[in-house]
Amino acid sequence: MMRPADRALLLLVAGGCAFGLCFVDAARLRAAAGADEAERTRLVAQLRLTDLALFTEARYTRHPSQADLHSAFQDHPLALEHFPTGSLISPPAGLLKVGAGDTAAAEGSAAK
Repeated sequence: MMRPADRALLLLVAGGCAFGLCFVDAARLRAAAGADEAERTRLVAQLRLTDLALFTEARYTRHPSQADLHSAFQDHPLALEHFPTGSLISPPAGLLKVGAGDTAAAEGSAAK
């Protein structure tokens, strides 16, 4: 006779195995994609497609690759940020490089 706790343990083990198999299947699919994955990554970078929307608060946290660097300070340059997700994510690295190049170019033209 099986106790209710044994059934719960079996259910828990079965769920754990199914969860582990999800990772195995994801690794198998990633390995099978191979060259397609690299091509998709290159295409996404070339077309500058938007990223996954993880936060819904502000437009600059909804799609960080589509926001400008100053949108968090749109109300006032010294204003505190309204939304907590702005402290959880940083702008994409490509956007920071573009901003740094613009700043360096602006400083260079101002020095002339």
